[in-house]
Amino acid sequence: MERIYLDHAATSPVHPDAAQAMMDVLTGTFGNPSSIHSFGRDARRIVDEARTAIAGTINAGFNDIIFTGGGTEADNMAIFGTARLRKKGHIITTAIEHHAVLHACETLEKEGFDVTYLPVDETGVVSAADVKSAIRDDTILVSIMYGNNETGAIQPIKEIGGLLREHPAAFHVDAVQAYGILPIDVKVLQVDFLAVSGHKINGPKGIGILYAKNGVPLSPLLFGGEQERKRRAGTENTAAIAGMAAAASIAVQSIDERTAFYKRLKSIFMETLQKNGASFSQNSKVEHSLAHVLNLSFPGTDVEAFLVNLDMEGIAASSGSACTAGSIEPSHVLTAMFGPDSDKLRSSIRFSFGLNNTEEQIERAAVKTAEIVKRLS
Repeated sequence: MERIYLDHAATSPVHPDAAQAMMDVLTGTFGNPSSIHSFGRDARRIVDEARTAIAGTINAGFNDIIFTGGGTEADNMAIFGTARLRKKGHIITTAIEHHAVLHACETLEKEGFDVTYLPVDETGVVSAADVKSAIRDDTILVSIMYGNNETGAIQPIKEIGGLLREHPAAFHVDAVQAYGILPIDVKVLQVDFLAVSGHKINGPKGIGILYAKNGVPLSPLLFGGEQERKRRAGTENTAAIAGMAAAASIAVQSIDERTAFYKRLKSIFMETLQKNGASFSQNSKVEHSLAHVLNLSFPGTDVEAFLVNLDMEGIAASSGSACTAGSIEPSHVLTAMFGPDSDKLRSSIRFSFGLNNTEEQIERAAVKTAEIVKRLS
């Protein structure tokens, strides 16, 4: 049985060029980048070249890039690194953020910070007007994701960045799902912090970056050595950094080609479902969602049984929500969009496309999905 992977928003296969870049480092460059001898200088060159390459993909400066252990650390670093310097104040975020942001904000609430969780509309988009209304004199941080990991809904980041231009609050954007799918220019977006993860863009797991705008105050989370200009202690993961840089360059250079292809896959998937008599609705607008993410609700079905049946057919998809103790908790994103009593909370599946997917695969997966819909509904 052919296995079809449609869960690229959860993690993605490593691109062969990224894997080769890592293998070259693992087998040929073992030096510590902080060492002054030739072995260390060889490793430092790899790290510096990677920093330059990744900075170039978002129009950032060399020193604006901080290598982290992934997107979660990058988000936490921006949020706690801002809050711990201010000691108190007001934070604005949304109800649909990744838990790396939501749980960080909840922790700060317990420490005395005031947090506003903005709502979204039924398409999963926050209103820039709501952000403007929520801003206060004591607002120290606004944290809003670029593209949602469950629905793909794209947020008005450029507009919000403009609103904050004359305000001292820092603007943090979780771009883990958007990077490599949407063109990103940190100067145009007017963001202070931007988080990216390697394993979402066909790079390795355990590596990410935080863009930190030059001059914006930031307290480190980790203490020890003076790596990353004293902002993130710990010996750099040279091999993973090289792999992420290779993946990032490929992703950004191929944005137009890949987004057009993913949109085509979306169309094939939904058209095939319709041809095969499956009833469904889309949980975000096609024109305002990330090209690779498709979140569909299938009335009358149960998400847990649906995922099991998909897996039995060799199809990997996701509910987009956390699985615990054998049960699937209602998605906080869909709850924010449709309310706690909506049937969509128990009938929605996320399909996400990426490297190695073909049109033929997507058509076969849609046919199997339609069969499951008919069987379960």
